[in-house]
Amino acid sequence: MLSAKPWRTEFVIQFCAVQFVCLCLGLTAGGLLREAGVAAFKQPDSVGNILLGTLSFQGVAWVLILIFLRQHQVRWRDASGLCGPQLQRALVMAVIAATLILPVAWLLEKASVLALTRLGWPLEDQTAVTLVANAKFLWARVYLGVFAVVLAPVAEEFVFRGMLYPFVKQLGYPRLAWLGVSALFALIHVNAATVVPLFALALALTWLYEKTDNLLAPITAHALFNAANFTLLLTHSSAPNT
Repeated sequence: MLSAKPWRTEFVIQFCAVQFVCLCLGLTAGGLLREAGVAAFKQPDSVGNILLGTLSFQGVAWVLILIFLRQHQVRWRDASGLCGPQLQRALVMAVIAATLILPVAWLLEKASVLALTRLGWPLEDQTAVTLVANAKFLWARVYLGVFAVVLAPVAEEFVFRGMLYPFVKQLGYPRLAWLGVSALFALIHVNAATVVPLFALALALTWLYEKTDNLLAPITAHALFNAANFTLLLTHSSAPNT
């Protein structure tokens, strides 16, 4: 069972407000620079779009996490579960969970695409998918790989599972914490076809966190999930057109 977390309301609100403002500023800045014709922002795989798109949410989250933990006088190793009890068991459960989640998420995405297509909903690739598929330089793919497997899972799991989930639950709304935070996680990726599979992923990661009481478990499962999808995407984008 998940242990109580010492997160204070004012610091959670502060974290979310700053994160939201930075995300909005990043999106606005990218649009303005693209409209202004700045070379680094003209194409989806341009260096400016790659850096701005990845850093305006997850990159900022890394900084905010350090500040948030310092405000609560909590060490990163304690918050992440690096020194938690039964660490080996948590990591084994993370690998098993990722293995089971992957095929389910892929099936749900295919079903979502089929349903949305029949409804006439315009489908677009996720920004990250577009960046990887269009990236022409090796450094860009390496950076996106590190981002997908390391930076994003750590940042997103702390924000959604490590901070928001226990905070809302401890306010006395366990169902809202489980379903609402999971829905927010899915919606923040802004892609209709992935809402259902990402919602299912979030529910599974929340269950994993509850069962292990170790944030490193959902971080590891999330990283493995992203690694598998990134590898598949690289293989698909490198294949010759037929």
